[in-house]
Amino acid sequence: MAQAKGKSIAACLFPAYVGFQRKGPNMHHAKTWMIAAAICAAIPTQAAAPISGRWVTQSKDGVVEVYECGAALCGKLVKFLVNPPAGAGAKDVNNPDKKLRSRTILGMNVLTGFQSNGKEWKGQIYDPKSGKTYRSIVYKGKSGNLVVKGCIGPFCQAQTWTPAS
Repeated sequence: MAQAKGKSIAACLFPAYVGFQRKGPNMHHAKTWMIAAAICAAIPTQAAAPISGRWVTQSKDGVVEVYECGAALCGKLVKFLVNPPAGAGAKDVNNPDKKLRSRTILGMNVLTGFQSNGKEWKGQIYDPKSGKTYRSIVYKGKSGNLVVKGCIGPFCQAQTWTPAS
C-alpha cells in the first residue's frame, strides 16, 4: 500500500471514515469524506530507492541480479566471478531440503519476496554456502551501493554490494 508521510493511505482516511459512519451519510459528511480522500491522495508517497539491477557481492565471488518477480523483488545468482570448489555447475548440496540439493546454484534465487516498506526492502536471503535462509533487509546506501543485511532475531550482519559493470 502506498505510504503517506509514514502512514498508509488507509490510516490517513480512517478517522474521516469513522466520523462518516457514526454521524450517518448526509451530504455534509459525504463532503468531509471526499475532502479527506483528496488530501490524502495529494500527499506524496514514500518509496524505498529502487534496487533492481546487477550487483557484485561483498566477497567479489558472484553477481546477483535483482528483478521483479510478481508483486515482489527477487535476486538470482547470474554469474560466478570465482568458481566454487565444485566448479561452475556446483549444486545446492547444503540445502536442508534433500529434494533441492540437486539444483545448480548458478541461476538460483538467493533473494526472495522483497517488499518495500517506504525506506527499505524486506524479504529473505538464502546462503548456499551454509544452506540457511535468513530474514533480510536491503536498501541503497548513500554511495549508491546496496546494503544487504541477513538477520537472526534482532541481530543483523550487513554486507555492501557494488554495482556490476
